[in-house]
Amino acid sequence: MARCPCGVGDRYRECCGRLHSGEAAAATAAELMRSRFSAFAREDEAYLLNTWHPATRPERVGFEDGPRWTRLEIVREEAGGPDDDRGVVEFRAHYLADSGPESRPGSQPGVLHEVSRFVRHDGAWVYVRGKIITGG
Repeated sequence: MARCPCGVGDRYRECCGRLHSGEAAAATAAELMRSRFSAFAREDEAYLLNTWHPATRPERVGFEDGPRWTRLEIVREEAGGPDDDRGVVEFRAHYLADSGPESRPGSQPGVLHEVSRFVRHDGAWVYVRGKIITGG
């Protein structure tokens, strides 16, 4: 069985896979964040779009020449619990990317550091927007 990309559950199927398949819904903003990271790692565009707030959702998620997401680190959470309507999750998403035409594909490590905002929309947690943190 494949390990879940979010790093929390051992098996994808019992962890984020149940959210991606629609068997379960995220109970917290952090759980949605982890499942969205796994969706990026697995290039699951449908899940990402379905969990994006309609006011900020793009038409598509482009995975062409994108990084390979390798690890998620939750830095902090504000609210976003089962009884909340809003939440903030700060995270670091680690990846490997191409560093140029002379390099080995997917060999350059990097980190996306972001503070993401989530709200409940029609009873379900959705991603609204994020602010990328640079330099630290």
